[in-house]
Amino acid sequence: MKPTIETRLRVRYAETDQMGVVYYANYLVWMEVGRVELCKTRGFNYRDMERDDGVLLAVAEACCRYRSPARFDDEVIVKTWIEEANPRMATFAYEMRLAEGDRTLATGHTRHIFVNREMRRARLPEKYHAMFGLPSGPR
Repeated sequence: MKPTIETRLRVRYAETDQMGVVYYANYLVWMEVGRVELCKTRGFNYRDMERDDGVLLAVAEACCRYRSPARFDDEVIVKTWIEEANPRMATFAYEMRLAEGDRTLATGHTRHIFVNREMRRARLPEKYHAMFGLPSGPR
């Protein structure tokens, strides 16, 4: 299995819908939380990459498969890893589980294209290659 990080969060009341379960779009927010934490554990701050290097990760695709509901005050574990990467794009994968009982809530992925501040396709600067699991040096 690829290197994975775990982020824990607790479901807030505002994240639930009229049925008392987590509203589906919140899983995408939790994926973002996991992705940002993964970047930090890999040694860089996503905000700094945007500010200092002008490289942004534009979402090109998002997918989430819902398996079981989460409810208010449940503790959720978001497992995040880089499924695939190259100098032009990266795919992050996610698994969201209930901490109590380890039940799978949802799985998914997001595919991101590296772009510049003008939203034109860009290449990932070499200084980030190792952090995305890419080889350094000329290709």
